[in-house]
Amino acid sequence: MSTLRNKVQLIGNLGNNPEIITLDSGKKLAKFTIATNESYKNAQGEKVTDTQWHNLVAWNKTAEIVERFLEKGKEIAIEGKLTSRSYDDKDGNKRYITEVIVNELLLLGNK
Repeated sequence: MSTLRNKVQLIGNLGNNPEIITLDSGKKLAKFTIATNESYKNAQGEKVTDTQWHNLVAWNKTAEIVERFLEKGKEIAIEGKLTSRSYDDKDGNKRYITEVIVNELLLLGNK
């Protein structure tokens, strides 16, 4: 059961081209977002689509794959872990962000 702790699996489409950062140490970091859609019928019988946006982060070899193959609109499947962090913005306000640290990535579709 310990392998089920903090495990996230998502299938979605990239919202924008990934942001690739090369750190001074030479390590690569990729930041990108994907949208997941869920459809259901409301009380009136109308189809409703709910879109959720997810912030993703990939490091090292996974970041290199992201840089090489991913672009806006591409459908992917990922597995990773959920993390939360906070930071102070330029105005001194505390901001909170939740991200998925990507461990595995699978390219889907042909967009």
